[in-house]
Amino acid sequence: MGNQATGKNIGSAPRAGSTPDALSTPVRDMRLASIALYVFSLDDSVSFYRDLLGLEVSLRTSTGALMVNSGGSQLYLRSLGDAAVHAPGGIGFQCMIWTAPSVEGLQQCEDVLRKRDAHVTTCNADGFVWVEGRDPSGVPVMVSYPGPGEAMRKEIISRIYSW
Repeated sequence: MGNQATGKNIGSAPRAGSTPDALSTPVRDMRLASIALYVFSLDDSVSFYRDLLGLEVSLRTSTGALMVNSGGSQLYLRSLGDAAVHAPGGIGFQCMIWTAPSVEGLQQCEDVLRKRDAHVTTCNADGFVWVEGRDPSGVPVMVSYPGPGEAMRKEIISRIYSW
């Protein structure tokens, strides 16, 4: 992968596609580090994700915030104002699915969503439970327990076809 500032390769790694095996050897054990989410109101969204997921603001500008937790998750929020459009069913991510650390944590998330009138449903499938709500911009957000590391998913949840 090249450094966008200089156009040079990082370290001595060859450019993708520079050898015949470059595309047939995927990098293993990648983790999602951050999500960038465009929102209507920065203040409302910061409050929502702080209350629901325990994320804290580590950096903030007038139109953006970086929220983090001790587990290394990062959520970038960028306010586009009330006139912005979110197109459900279009290209791009449709929902964030987080994992609670415990059954009690999942219940706390459900309570937060209910208190904010943001709860949509609570479902049980394939050995795990999830709660679904909408953030202040109407974006679906789900929290599940146990996580995929504790209860391997054996089927695609039908809910993903509903957004």
